[in-house]
Amino acid sequence: TNKMGKYDPTSFCDPTAAKIQHINIDWTVDFEKKIVYGTVELSFNVLQDGVSSITLDSKDLTIKKVSYGETVLIHNLGDKHKVFGSPLEITLSAPFNKGDDLVIAIEYETSSNASALQWLDAQQTAGKKHPYMFSQCQAIHARSLLPCQDSPSVKATYTSKVSEQSPLVALMSAIQCWEKTGKSDKGEMVPTPSYLIAIVVGLLESRDIGPRSKVWSEKEFIERAKDEFAETEKMLAAGEELVGPYVWGQYDLLVLPPSFPYGGMENPCLTFVTPTLLAGDRSLANVIAHEIAHSWTGNLVTNHTWEDFWLNEGHTVFLERKIMSKLQGEKTRHFQAQSKSACLCGTLLCNDHCPYTKLVIKLEDVDPDDSFSSVPYEKGHTLLFFLEELLGGPSVFEPFLLSYINKFKYQSVSTAQWKDHLYEFFVDKKSVLDTVDWNDWFNSPGMPKNIPKYDQTLSKECTALADKWAKASPEDFSKFKAKELDHFNSWQKMEFLGQLLLKDPLTKEKISAMEKLYGFSDSGNSEIKFRWLRLGLRAKATSMIKPALDMVVEQGRLKFTRPLYRDLGTWEESRNQAIECFMKHKPCMHSTTAGLIKKDLK
Repeated sequence: TNKMGKYDPTSFCDPTAAKIQHINIDWTVDFEKKIVYGTVELSFNVLQDGVSSITLDSKDLTIKKVSYGETVLIHNLGDKHKVFGSPLEITLSAPFNKGDDLVIAIEYETSSNASALQWLDAQQTAGKKHPYMFSQCQAIHARSLLPCQDSPSVKATYTSKVSEQSPLVALMSAIQCWEKTGKSDKGEMVPTPSYLIAIVVGLLESRDIGPRSKVWSEKEFIERAKDEFAETEKMLAAGEELVGPYVWGQYDLLVLPPSFPYGGMENPCLTFVTPTLLAGDRSLANVIAHEIAHSWTGNLVTNHTWEDFWLNEGHTVFLERKIMSKLQGEKTRHFQAQSKSACLCGTLLCNDHCPYTKLVIKLEDVDPDDSFSSVPYEKGHTLLFFLEELLGGPSVFEPFLLSYINKFKYQSVSTAQWKDHLYEFFVDKKSVLDTVDWNDWFNSPGMPKNIPKYDQTLSKECTALADKWAKASPEDFSKFKAKELDHFNSWQKMEFLGQLLLKDPLTKEKISAMEKLYGFSDSGNSEIKFRWLRLGLRAKATSMIKPALDMVVEQGRLKFTRPLYRDLGTWEESRNQAIECFMKHKPCMHSTTAGLIKKDLK
């Protein structure tokens, strides 16, 4: 028990007394005031006798009325916490007992500064004619969009009606209903946690990219997007082969404006993706495979609290690479795992004692956004890859993945429950599992002791070339040839640059020589360009300052923007320019991005 909820340190609610089962939403989107207003009806499953009050999560909401049927209920907003918002305390008209039906209607409006919403003026869109709005509720921003039990331990179905200005289109993380009947023929209603409630309103068009998939975007990007995501159905089928049926009916993709802070967001039925993927480069397909994998690991089976975030992301990276191995081969899976493991090592060496480098973290009075990093993704994946090797390989371990999904689907799960199921499934291998240092994996910061033995076939040439450049003197530059990279795929180029980032900074002369040979500055692949800019900034190459500032302005993806701003901010030559750039463009940035970069720049 803590000063927040009993079971979730980031929520005020107590879902053991009464838990939301269904949410009915009726919203109007007001672009002029930059608010969403309307009513939500919350249907509860009462789990205890004598429940006389309900506490919900809220943040910067204006509550106009709370009612049960015709009865207006007394409500109070508690003191505001700087991160978690305010508890909305509702006094019921009479005590409710276990099994009773309880439906509470709340009329309210959001703040124009709701942390879940980003509002774009017409000039900030590709078409320049109409405004645009989209949400990002992960991790605990749903409470700024609607009063709810904003914890991943609470999963509910939802229906919605959204009114917006014509000719704008409103989409949500749900199946679109037939206009006349209010029903859909696309599948069952699946309960989701509040962080997966998502909305977008803009001048959007769609194209079919598969039998159960469309891509949505502004018309300026739609044809490129259609071509880029043509393999979506193959990835869905590969996922189903590994972990069972896709239960969500529709799998659509939405290409968002550049300010979107993530590579993708796994909103059910409508994955949000960054436009940095529109590079004509299939190496970026992993982002889509990752979001598709979330349909099972994260969305269907969800971490109980954000302290168990590795259950979402570690399993999703593992499944993502399994999907890609079915399309590109097992050596590719090993190469990507080895490459990301090296990057993780670099991250953890710089933050070896940070408590957030543990796999299972503590979030007492901590904003989950501040704890997010590559650790739950890659350290979680490393544990699963290690266990797969230890227990007998893919043919032995993949059935466990399927059983994990089947046992916990539609539920939220803790690390302890996951481990119990692992032992239950491999009951005949208890002695093997007992050799695992679980305390080290879960509770120790830094790199784990046991790193899997990855196939090195595709990485050897990357390592050799990186070592050659690291040791080269100016007299050696003429020995390098442009054709050395001709047979490298994009992942190998990324690995080559990534390995150089883990070494001592290069000289400005080496950066200049490499640019003349390889032309990395002209790459259309954002992953390659990002690594190249970081190498240049570490080398104190002033020629890299402007393109780095350009990149942080052109897109808002945290993966790129935060490290570049950090590099710019720690170099005396570029610090003032970085701060000036940030202050100028902050009004156009996503609130999550702006808040984190402000902390980074101190």
